[in-house]
Amino acid sequence: MNPFKHPRLVKRYWQMLGPGLVTGAADDDPSGVATYSQAGALYGLQLIWMSVYTLPLMIAIQEMCARIGMVSGRGLAENIRREYPRWALYLCVVLLLGANTFNIGADLGAMAASVQLLWPAADFAVVVFAFAICSLLLQIFTPYRIYARYLKYLALVLLSYVATGLIVNLEWGNVLLHAIVPSLDFSRESFFIVCAVLGTTISPYLFFWQTSQEVEEEIQSGSTTIRARAGATDADIRDMRIDVSSGMIISNIVMFFIIAVCAETLFAHGIDGIETAADAAAALVPLVGEWASAFFALGIIGTGMLSIPVFAGANGYALAETFHWHEGLYRRFRSALGFYLTIAASMIVALGLNFIGIDPIKALIYSAVANGIVAPVVLFFIVRLSDDPKIMGDRVNGPLIRMLGWLTFFAMTLSGIAVILSFFI
Repeated sequence: MNPFKHPRLVKRYWQMLGPGLVTGAADDDPSGVATYSQAGALYGLQLIWMSVYTLPLMIAIQEMCARIGMVSGRGLAENIRREYPRWALYLCVVLLLGANTFNIGADLGAMAASVQLLWPAADFAVVVFAFAICSLLLQIFTPYRIYARYLKYLALVLLSYVATGLIVNLEWGNVLLHAIVPSLDFSRESFFIVCAVLGTTISPYLFFWQTSQEVEEEIQSGSTTIRARAGATDADIRDMRIDVSSGMIISNIVMFFIIAVCAETLFAHGIDGIETAADAAAALVPLVGEWASAFFALGIIGTGMLSIPVFAGANGYALAETFHWHEGLYRRFRSALGFYLTIAASMIVALGLNFIGIDPIKALIYSAVANGIVAPVVLFFIVRLSDDPKIMGDRVNGPLIRMLGWLTFFAMTLSGIAVILSFFI
C-alpha cells in the first residue's frame, strides 16, 4: 500500500512527529556536520558503518529519555536531583553547560562562514551576531506551539544533505559494503575521531532536551500538574516510539550521506584540511559543482537554526531543574526568569567564543570529543532511572532496551577511556 495515496495516514504520521523528530534533526548540527565531514575526508568510507551501528543505540537511549519524561512528568535533571546525591547532578549539569556552550559558539561560527560562502561580501561579525540574536529572540518571545512547529518544519532542511548525496556520483556498491562491514584503524587519531562521532551522535544535550520536551508537550495538552502528567497510555508510548525512531533514522541517514559525500569527493582527491563544516561545503565546489556546495551550506545554516535552540534550551532546562526554578518555553519571560537568563547567558558566552581566536576545527572536534566523554556519566543515570519501578511503574525498560542502554554506556565509556589513554601511550 502506498501511504501517499492515503493523505490521512500521512497527516496522522506527521502529527505523531514532534520532540523525537526535532531531537534527531538537532543531532546533525554544524559541529556534527564538521565531525562527519572530517571522518569522510580523513578516513574515506572506513567509518561509515557507524551511521548504521549507532542507530539502535540512539533509538534506545532517546526512547528511555522520552519515556522518563512522559511517565514521571518531570525533566531529566529533576529526576536525577530527586533520586541521587546533589554532587552527581552538579557533575552532570556542569559538564553539560560547558560542552553545550562550546558547541553553540562553534555552530554560530560555522553558520556565519556558510553565509559568507553563499554571499562573500557578508561581514562575519554581523552575521554571527544576527544569528545569535535571532535565535535568542525566537526562544524567548515566540509562543511554544508556534516555536515547536517552526522547529519541526525546519527539520526538513536535512533533506539538503540527501540532495547533495544524490548530486554526487556515489559508488553505491562500495558505499553499502563499508556501511555493513565494520572496520577500524587502531591508532590514536582514529580513536579520537570515533569518540568525536559517538559524542556528536549520542550527545548529552539531546537527553535533557528530549525528556523536557515530552513534559512540555503534555503541559500544552492541558496536563499542568505532576499528577496529571504522571503515567502514559499504550497509545502514547507507541506514538512516542514512532516519533523517536523517525527522528533518529533521519539523523543517521544524514550522517551516512555526509560521510559518503566527503569520502567520495574530498578523501578521493586528497583534501583533508577541513576546518569547519563550511570548509567542507567550499571544497565541494571544484569537485561536484556549486549546486552541491550550496545545498551543503544551506544545510549548515538550517540545522544551526534548529540545533542552537536545542543546545541553549537544554542548558536552561538542566539548570532550572537543578535549582527548582520555573522553567519551560511555554512560560513567559518574567515567569521563568532563571530559565531564560540561562539561555541568554549561554548564547552570549558562545557568541564571544567566536572573537577570542579559538581554532574552529579544535572547537568543533574537541566539543564533540567532550560530549563523548561526558555522555557516559549521564547515560548511567538514564538507564537506572528508566529501569526504576518507583519512577516508571510498569513502564520500566524491556530486556532489549535495557541491553542496548548498557551497551551504549559501556561502548562510550571505552571510547572515552581509549582517547584519554591515547595521550599517554
